[in-house]
Amino acid sequence: MIELNYPSANRNRPAKSSLGLALVLLVVEGLAAFVTLGRVGFCWLVGGSIALIAPLVLLSSRSWSRVGDDGITICWGLGHGRTYPWHEIQWIDVRETQGQGSSSNAVRMFLLGGRRRSLPGLYRSGMHPAPDFDEQFRRVVDWWELSTDQSARVRPPKRFRDRLTPAVVGLVVVPAVVVVAFVALMIFEPH
Repeated sequence: MIELNYPSANRNRPAKSSLGLALVLLVVEGLAAFVTLGRVGFCWLVGGSIALIAPLVLLSSRSWSRVGDDGITICWGLGHGRTYPWHEIQWIDVRETQGQGSSSNAVRMFLLGGRRRSLPGLYRSGMHPAPDFDEQFRRVVDWWELSTDQSARVRPPKRFRDRLTPAVVGLVVVPAVVVVAFVALMIFEPH
């Protein structure tokens, strides 16, 4: 079979509607910051934002996955990547995450030791649509099925973290923060 390459740089093009909305929000926030903080404060805010975001964008654009005879190699933007041989890969599936009215899908592999690894370059979301996602996932699974024995392919049981979605985390974290803030106010309130 032909080796498969999935560079994230090809998939990191956001949908035009999402990009337009993000730009409008940035302009509105920028104007509000300029009015509130002045020119110097605004420049510090923009510079700090760029310093925080630029490395993440650079690493994201340099990440990739490769599927071949030796197994699956993933790289998160630094170095040459790490290859996981086929005999270490127990299962491959798609993780779907729901949040804020949309969903995102990412291909992940389960290793024999219980670790999980997402494959950079193989994802789909509302902001990053990938019309060929299902086909590409099928091609990775075909490689895996051809390279492993049927008895070695075992679906791992669900763990606690599989049930943690952003909505569930929000339902737990927000009330906890409110309670902690309320208790702190009651303790430190001047008498």
